[in-house]
Parts: sequence; C-alpha cells; structure tokens
Amino acid sequence: MTSGNEIILALEEQVGCYRRLARLTEAQREHVQRSNMEALLEVLKNRQEILDQLARLEGVIKPVKARWTEFLGEIDTENRAKAEQMVGEARRLLEEIMAADRTDALALQQRKLNVGRQIHLASGAKKINRNYANAAYGQRKSNVDIQQ
Repeated sequence: MTSGNEIILALEEQVGCYRRLARLTEAQREHVQRSNMEALLEVLKNRQEILDQLARLEGVIKPVKARWTEFLGEIDTENRAKAEQMVGEARRLLEEIMAADRTDALALQQRKLNVGRQIHLASGAKKINRNYANAAYGQRKSNVDIQQ
C-alpha cells in the first residue's frame, strides 16, 4: 500500500506536470496561430513525454482516488489541505489545457477548410482560364510529335 506521503509527492509531481503542460499549451497556441508546424510538432512531442509521466503518476494516485474521502481521513490536517489544494489545482489546469486544445483544434480545422476552399477555387479558376482560352483562340494542336 502507498503511504500518505508518497501520494502527496505524486500529487505534487502531477501538478508540476500539469503546469508544464499548460506552458506548452501556450506555446502550442502560438505555433498554431503562426502556422509553424515544425515547432508545433516539437511541442506535441514534449507534451507526449509529460503525458507519459502523468500516466505513471496516475497509476500511483488512482487507487487512492477510488477511496478519496477515506484517504483524507487517514492523513494529518496539513497534508489533507495540501492534497485537496493540489487536486483542485490539477483539475483547474486540466480544464484550461483541454479548453485551449479545443480552441487550437478548431483553428487547425478552420485552416484546413480554408486551404481546401483555396485549392477548389484555384482549380476552378484554372478551368475557367482554359475554357476562356479555348473559346477565344480555339483548340491548338501540339507541335510535338509523340509518335516518333
């Protein structure tokens, strides 16, 4: 069984991870806004490393979360307050991170749609130009003999 102190340390480390994720989320937003995809990929790689750490920490914390009220009754008042504060901060940071991720995903989706529209417009303009040229000058035969 994990001791109260180990849980408190895991909670502190978890909050530290969420703080780092929040900072990376700010960098991610900037890279999304500037369409700096190479830097964005680096941020996502760093985020994944932190998510791996969080998964490890969740393995330590999860059994206690299942009996959270009981756990709080087992530890001293100071650690109880600290544990509750860290869980609250982790929840708040996670909500902020998820909201920022949704915003960035929408921005990327909108950019994708815009690029698709631009491609469609460009191909439509190419057809219009080709049709105009054919109507104005007629079909031209190629001077290149591909039979040889």
